[in-house]
Amino acid sequence: MTSHSAAALRQGPAGSTRPVPPAAERGATVIPDKVVARIAARAAQEALATLPAAPAAPAALTSPHASATTGGGAARLRLALDLPYPLDLADAARHVQHHVRERVARLTGMHVTEVTLAIEHLAAADGPEHRRVR
Repeated sequence: MTSHSAAALRQGPAGSTRPVPPAAERGATVIPDKVVARIAARAAQEALATLPAAPAAPAALTSPHASATTGGGAARLRLALDLPYPLDLADAARHVQHHVRERVARLTGMHVTEVTLAIEHLAAADGPEHRRVR
């Protein structure tokens, strides 16, 4: 037996040896949808913290919530979040989508095909205590 063929054998139970299948045939890492969703929610929170030209983020912003559908190495994401206001909402949405897509792809190895945002609330940068009715 050559050293190359010996490397292809693995010690099994009771000292028996069996061939090790090639890496592509050994299986796959499965990441549950719930885990991908949690990664997406955290990435959205990171994106909100780094919004360019954003007013001071009010404490009224709730943490983003996410859901994910995965299959075949791809992920579709849906996020529900609050945004600070005033702010260019289209630019903010693109920033969040881009950051979430890149971060989820980097951490999971999945191709992110879709990032859908639902903006649930706009939180005034000066907070509700400074608003008045006119």
